[in-house]
Amino acid sequence: MKAIKNKTALITGASSGIGEAFAYELAKQGSNLILTARSQDKLNFLADKISREYNVKVDVFAGDLLQKDTPSQLYSQIKQKGLSIDILINNAGFGKWTNFLDETTQQYEDMIEININALVKLCHLVLPDMLQKREGAIINVASTGALQPCPYVAVYCASKSFVLDFSEALYGEYSKKGITITALCPGNTTTGFQSVAKANTKGMPADTPNEVAKQGIKALLQNKSFKIVGKMNYVQSFLPRFLTRKAMINVVSGMMNSKVNG
Repeated sequence: MKAIKNKTALITGASSGIGEAFAYELAKQGSNLILTARSQDKLNFLADKISREYNVKVDVFAGDLLQKDTPSQLYSQIKQKGLSIDILINNAGFGKWTNFLDETTQQYEDMIEININALVKLCHLVLPDMLQKREGAIINVASTGALQPCPYVAVYCASKSFVLDFSEALYGEYSKKGITITALCPGNTTTGFQSVAKANTKGMPADTPNEVAKQGIKALLQNKSFKIVGKMNYVQSFLPRFLTRKAMINVVSGMMNSKVNG
């Protein structure tokens, strides 16, 4: 995709954090928006503010991606309203920093449902229309945690490893058919993630949601299969190439153990 002006972008998890930042940044660059999250009130407030500030069309559809039928219901509602999705931003997701056995299997099932299943379903739903137009773009928000095994964040980081591998695999299938699929890998970001995850990020550098969104859109327009946000995160991404897998596990384990149990 060469330009995003006058295109329509569907953003999941749009009511706060990185999703909200994507909404503002895309609107600033002339994209119309379809916003979804659980809170109808937050979405309505955001839609009203963005549409007035940037003079773009904003539609909202509240829904809970924990429910297995939500992606298909959302897609049907969008089509029934006569809307077309040119850009998909799969941003919704959550994680937990914890000893593996200190969380319930239900919590992990919910994490996998949002971080993996809903993301895959939405990609499967929007790709046929994009292929028919021979143009489209998808940003799947992964994480720098996708780049190596992460003790004490085991399920979350494994789910983001899936997102990274899945996105790059789709890029290999569809990039020559006019579709850009980019895995976006931010590190620590100043959002509500830390509160939900009970993440002790004290002393860790952090990017802003706006910077993450800007770099994601730039990577999409440059037809990149993935983008690591932040220079230091990019430098650290080389560590798994120089250390054995066991050594890398030990490094991350030592760091995260002190954050979770220290």
